[in-house]
Amino acid sequence: MTIRSAGILLYRRGPGSEVEVWIAHMGGPFWSRKESRAWSIPKGEYLPDEDPLAAAQREFAEEMGTPAPAADYLPLGAFRQPSGKIITVFTAESDFSPERIVSNTFSLEWPKGSGIVRNYPEVDNAEWTAAPAARTRLVRGQLPVLDALLRQLGNDVP
Repeated sequence: MTIRSAGILLYRRGPGSEVEVWIAHMGGPFWSRKESRAWSIPKGEYLPDEDPLAAAQREFAEEMGTPAPAADYLPLGAFRQPSGKIITVFTAESDFSPERIVSNTFSLEWPKGSGIVRNYPEVDNAEWTAAPAARTRLVRGQLPVLDALLRQLGNDVP
């Protein structure tokens, strides 16, 4: 059975009308010292009978600690990841500006085999990032999501 996730890719126009996207740095010890390919769109799994947009909004709120902004969300597409998971992504223009990021947490034995289980945030940072920089920060499987947004906005895709 295919695992499905739903996510939200917010965008805004930065200086000089440059496209910026809202992305999140993945939490936990594996990602803590990584910058390149360690960011993601806010997203999470949902059940087959669940509305993908409602799931995307729920997951956004869980990872950011604040509700997804009120906006006109448009479907961006469904994107198969290298793991086989399919992410259904919605996009909206917004100048989202939370006071702070407070993500939900997950438990993990770390170091592996130590018997010590700790809680880590799913997301430890999130911020607006210019599209060229986002291309180096996002995990590779999500680059097609960024490209789809740029195409939808009429921008060149490298």
